[in-house]
Amino acid sequence: MSQIITFSVDKEFASRLDDFIKQTGYKNRSMFLRDASLHFADASLRGDLDSMDAEQEIEGTAVVYFQHHVENKLAEFRHSKEFNISSFNHNCLTQSHTCVDTMQVSGRVGAIQNMINGLRNTKDVDRVEFIAAPFRDSGCC
Repeated sequence: MSQIITFSVDKEFASRLDDFIKQTGYKNRSMFLRDASLHFADASLRGDLDSMDAEQEIEGTAVVYFQHHVENKLAEFRHSKEFNISSFNHNCLTQSHTCVDTMQVSGRVGAIQNMINGLRNTKDVDRVEFIAAPFRDSGCC
């Protein structure tokens, strides 16, 4: 069952909000504000990967853009005993002349930080991002 929550804003804010909603592809304010609120709360409570407790267990997705010859180095990370990579996907992006791997990673924050920093300091790795999964007490899985 839905519950209606209202709040007041000035016209300029409402106009800017509607512009954000259109730009992001959301169909209505409710869905946009719901997702924005949950994302903000999660980020505020947990912080980003660099500010989390190194012993905390976490899971999420690592995205790595790199030149093809670096793939052997990525294989070393995929076979590490410090964290678990439950799946990964490799794609060659022909327009940007780069490869991209996405990896579903779980483990201690400190071990994942070490992996991300190791990849960032690898020659011909162009970009590395880690997106922490939202934390929930219950859900589909």
